[in-house]
Amino acid sequence: MTLKRMDNVLIVVDDLEAAKAFFIELGLRLEGESTVEGPAVGSLIGLKDVRATLAMMRTPDGQGIELDKFHTPNAIRFGPVDAPVNTMGIRRVMFAVEDIGAVVARMRAHGAELIGEMQYEDTYRLAYIRGPEGIIIGLAEQLR
Repeated sequence: MTLKRMDNVLIVVDDLEAAKAFFIELGLRLEGESTVEGPAVGSLIGLKDVRATLAMMRTPDGQGIELDKFHTPNAIRFGPVDAPVNTMGIRRVMFAVEDIGAVVARMRAHGAELIGEMQYEDTYRLAYIRGPEGIIIGLAEQLR
């Protein structure tokens, strides 16, 4: 048995609508949305009395970001919303983009905060932005 591919990354959010709008503006599409609940869901994820709404977002090449809003039990915030990039755990998702300047400007116009940007030699431009829920997104534009 071999690993085939990464299917998706889960991000737990409080404001599902804001998170969906952020990722749609970034260029992902909403593949579907559903509410899940019950003992089977609870036993899968190790929680009791689970009820959650999830939205599956897909990149143009099919990679997935699953956004989950837990109704029960309530989600637990671990650390501040604006935790720095060196906080333990998964801290960012990186996307390859064209015209990083235009993407950063568009996302800032929709409320994203620019954390920082740089150019790595003459090969890549990089930028980190922070969206709703403190979600950090990395953007990379290949120059050559």
